[in-house]
Amino acid sequence: MYPTDLTVSAVIENNGRYLLVEEYSMGDVVINQPGGHIEAGESPEEAIIREVREETGCDVSPGEIIGVYLWIHPQTRQQFLRLVFVAQYVGCDESRPIDSNIVRTRWMARPDIEVRRTDLRTPVVLRCIHDYESGKRQSDSLLTGMLPLQNNVDAVLANADLV
Repeated sequence: MYPTDLTVSAVIENNGRYLLVEEYSMGDVVINQPGGHIEAGESPEEAIIREVREETGCDVSPGEIIGVYLWIHPQTRQQFLRLVFVAQYVGCDESRPIDSNIVRTRWMARPDIEVRRTDLRTPVVLRCIHDYESGKRQSDSLLTGMLPLQNNVDAVLANADLV
């Protein structure tokens, strides 16, 4: 069995549209929220800022935690544990280089995302947008005593919603 893949991502809404990326995943182009792995010595909030900048060229300010989501790939059974934050859009610098696996960034309204649900990297993309819009937020104490998260995956898993 694979180890659990621990990631962070951000729901970034501006004027009713969400900042997303089209990226390559296993040979396909999929739609995803900006995010990725937490590097050694990095807080989840620092990872959000770095990952959004690397994938979109944009700057954000991380806020509340929407939730922790567990998705299990139906074919490989690989587990993906995603900590999702609300992030306030600050601005973009079009001249910044972005990660090579990113095809482009997109601002999309939720109805347009729902129409493209088969193109989403995982069902977590739409689920956390619905949770964001419904006002779901986790207590700031969720991470208390769990840092660094890479050393406490079981504790984070215990707080996850299965998608």
